[in-house]
Amino acid sequence: MAQPIEFYFDFSSPYGYFASAKIDEIAARHDRTVEWRPILLGAIFKLTGGAPLPNIPLKGEYSKHDFVRSARLFNLPFRFPSTFPISSLIPSRAFYWLQERDPQQAKAFAAQLYHAFFAEDVDISKLENTLAIATTMGLSAADLEAGINTPAIKERLKDEVQAAIDKGVFGSPYFIVDSEPFHGSDRLDQVEKWLTTGGW
Repeated sequence: MAQPIEFYFDFSSPYGYFASAKIDEIAARHDRTVEWRPILLGAIFKLTGGAPLPNIPLKGEYSKHDFVRSARLFNLPFRFPSTFPISSLIPSRAFYWLQERDPQQAKAFAAQLYHAFFAEDVDISKLENTLAIATTMGLSAADLEAGINTPAIKERLKDEVQAAIDKGVFGSPYFIVDSEPFHGSDRLDQVEKWLTTGGW
């Protein structure tokens, strides 16, 4: 059986948002599944010396323009958030808590979180906002809040970030297809070609 595609992303990443809307569709065309794995770019930037794109001189203004242009290309709603970047600690922990109970619902939850942040300017780093989104999906806010704060889920997120680093993940989105790495939403065409051809 073909291996799942590994999809690494940070909830504060516009390019991760764009990729999240397409990667499962691409995978399905090739009878693949996708493992969604939120990461924390802040931890990775400590190793790489990176920084959020809008904070980088010259590159920052270009990136803001490119976010809007890319959203049009992907046909996705987009508003540059009034608070950016944000910590994705709470939504990532919430995702992993839910994933352990219902992986498909966890993906749908991640999509709702991304939409809230990048289309509706909802600060999902705030616990109350993440919980409010969960309740719209029929999830228990009390159960989710308790889950986010368990030592097991806190450790799970740390382990996922370290595992991603150990595999060479340095940005969002980042895909691994049969051990082949691809970085960026602009590599989705290459991901699909790799799936189609088996590599080159």
